[in-house]
Amino acid sequence: MNRVTQTYLRFPLARRIEHWVMMLSFTILGMTGLSQRFPDAGLSKAILNAFGGIESLRTIHHAAAIVMMFGTAWHILVMGYSVFVLRDKMSMLPTLQDAKDALQALLYNLGFAKTYPQMGRYTFEEKMEYWAFVWGAIVMGLTGFMMWNPITATQYLSGEFVPAAKAAHGNEAVLAVLAIIIWHMYGVHIKRFNKAMFNGQIHEADMLHEHPLELADIKAGIADRRPDAKTIRKRQMIYYPIAAVLTIAMLGGIYGFINAEQTALTTIPPIVQTATPEGTTIP
Repeated sequence: MNRVTQTYLRFPLARRIEHWVMMLSFTILGMTGLSQRFPDAGLSKAILNAFGGIESLRTIHHAAAIVMMFGTAWHILVMGYSVFVLRDKMSMLPTLQDAKDALQALLYNLGFAKTYPQMGRYTFEEKMEYWAFVWGAIVMGLTGFMMWNPITATQYLSGEFVPAAKAAHGNEAVLAVLAIIIWHMYGVHIKRFNKAMFNGQIHEADMLHEHPLELADIKAGIADRRPDAKTIRKRQMIYYPIAAVLTIAMLGGIYGFINAEQTALTTIPPIVQTATPEGTTIP
């Protein structure tokens, strides 16, 4: 098979489904959240009307947030299995080499370096996106909890934290949406259209350009060395009870996030003032 048609599995089906679930929940969160962040914008009003009003918009926003929380919990469990049971490399962790690759890429783009950096399973850009998402999820989760449960939050924090959380939540949302539209869309779909999240495959020519070190490991037969079945079963016997406890803890956290309190966060129509009839005495 020639280089043009040779492909390699980059993301299995389960990882692609996970990506699309998170992507859809992120998109809905962005649409419904920014519409509340900028309510006077024409697009915000159109989205508000399309979703059936502010109360429906908030309900959909909360539902999308719950989906993202479940997706995050699932990702933690999957990563734990990958690292502990299968002993996959933690190739998404940033290293000093990533900083060197970023500097060399900058120099190459400016014309001061002759070669583009040689990178492995994940490039420094992909790692930056991943950890930016992690950081954003932490910030949005903490600030979202304070906005969703202000009474509970102010039992432990000063009242000023709630409006501060609202400001941080909205600004982080703007930053996240811009990062996806400008950085991710350009790097993945415009500069070089990457179909890996659609069909799971990547062509050898793209591997040679984006992940040459991983391609070299694949050809050398050292890229995906899995333990034998007996070793996997022994590790599963250890991991599954830990994962069960972790699952219960995360589900409890999500339940507490959603049901910590019942606030009266509703939007009522404005009160219309009527003229007082003549001859009526106002006490």
